[in-house]
Amino acid sequence: MAAGYGDLLRTRHAARLLTGTLIGRLPNATAAIAVLLFARAEGGSYALAGGLSAVYGAANAIGQPLLGRAVDHYGQPRVMLPAAVVSALGMALFVAVGLEPLPVAYAAMLIAGGFTPPLEGGLRALWPSVLGREDRIHAAYALDAVAQEVMFAVGPLLVTLVVALWSEGAALLVINALGVAGALSVVVSPPSRRWRSAPREAHWLGALRSPGLLVLLGSFLFIGLALGAIAVASVAYADHHGGGMVASLLLSALGVGALVGGVVYGARPWAGPPERRLLILVAALALGYLPLLLVPGVVGMTVLAGVAGVFLAPALACAFVVVDRHAPAGTVTEAFSWLVTTFVVGNAVGTAVAGPAVEFGGVGPGFAVPGIAGAAALAVLLAARRFLAEPVADVAAHAWAEPVAEPLPGTSPEPGPDPVSDPVLPAPCAPGAENDRNRAAEPGFRAGHQA
Repeated sequence: MAAGYGDLLRTRHAARLLTGTLIGRLPNATAAIAVLLFARAEGGSYALAGGLSAVYGAANAIGQPLLGRAVDHYGQPRVMLPAAVVSALGMALFVAVGLEPLPVAYAAMLIAGGFTPPLEGGLRALWPSVLGREDRIHAAYALDAVAQEVMFAVGPLLVTLVVALWSEGAALLVINALGVAGALSVVVSPPSRRWRSAPREAHWLGALRSPGLLVLLGSFLFIGLALGAIAVASVAYADHHGGGMVASLLLSALGVGALVGGVVYGARPWAGPPERRLLILVAALALGYLPLLLVPGVVGMTVLAGVAGVFLAPALACAFVVVDRHAPAGTVTEAFSWLVTTFVVGNAVGTAVAGPAVEFGGVGPGFAVPGIAGAAALAVLLAARRFLAEPVADVAAHAWAEPVAEPLPGTSPEPGPDPVSDPVLPAPCAPGAENDRNRAAEPGFRAGHQA
């Protein structure tokens, strides 16, 4: 298992891209706690701090797919690095003005959140040209999901450390400076500079014109909702069982479970369509949330939280493959960014729903919210599974197309072969290939009308 991941990370550019992306995403991963600590240090209320964080999150949710579409149009370096710099400047403005005047503080949050670069989607677009083989790319998706758990665990600790050594404002500045450095490390790498999106059909919906992608987003909205609800319910549980450290213990157990599940899932190849496997993983994830309703003692609850997290990273890794297969040609970064946005929105909704559930019903109803959300996520996949069937355009060509010649500077890439009249036999993914191999025109569009 370790040897397989070691071989993956020893591939040229792989470790650098993964590390740079994780560091570049630190500002986003730590924004909630860093903004909260700074606002409180400036004398703001919890309500004000929550409002500022909410504005950041809403701007981020809107900005990710828009910037992802820009990356698909103009390439990674032209979008990622300027966006990271503008986002960091927005946070620096927030540190400079504090909470007065308040409209400027909210504007700074809009800038910082809205210009957060879509590094997550960008990395997944790069994996085929870096890793080559299908099995290694699927393992990279699993490793990516695991690394997210590590980042979301380590990031808040780093913020706390900088606050202890300097101040809350310094923590915001340091984290965002690291974010710019991470983005810079990615965009100056040869794979990022060489990457080009496939030609795309001109349509204002972009990636959202894929029915399969819409089904996936609908399901993962509820999974994000479940995670947001668990965070709130864990705090309520801790209030009755020893305080805030218990909440941290439960959430850490959830993360450890996801880490273990992701490592095991990515260590072996899986047969069969990923759409069918995703149904099984989401069903297992939904079942894992139900025992939380038992609300046993701290030890038992910690074990249940760990079990509830086991299938999270595998479900995410499998979802990345499904996004890859269903994203319309030329929209791969945007499609992955929509998944990020959906997850963030779902998390926020889960927090909002679980609060009243705990307030009026107690801890048990609070933990009922993730159980209901998990069932809803599965129901979406089951009800609309026909849209998640094997992409119908070309079963052979979507898997691993032959490499596309690198376009000369100042020229447009040549369109790929027509997958109906000129099918491509499956072959290992070669450098230059994009995640998306579904190169056929979407229903209702005519090939040749490129954006």
